[in-house]
Amino acid sequence: MENIQLSAKEILDKEFKTSIKGYNKDEVDQFLDIIIQDYERFEERIKELEEKILEVKQQNKTSPTSLHDPDQTTRFEKPATGATNYDILKRLSNLEKEVFGKKLYD
Repeated sequence: MENIQLSAKEILDKEFKTSIKGYNKDEVDQFLDIIIQDYERFEERIKELEEKILEVKQQNKTSPTSLHDPDQTTRFEKPATGATNYDILKRLSNLEKEVFGKKLYD
């Protein structure tokens, strides 16, 4: 990642030389004000995201399963002990329909 060359304060404090055919100073100041506001928002957002990254890393260190919802039920369950081959084939057929679409069976 490249280093940021300017801070909001450096933009604010920047002085430009004037010339005979120079820019309108008020327009330049208004534009720089907008840039400064954007920089400040970007700096705040970056700080928030960096804090969030640290928070998630800490959660992963303490509990690697914390990212998974414990209330979420497992989608695939073991077949019942008395499941017949027919039951297993029926489940496979239903799974194929879901995965490949019902066009296979039309």
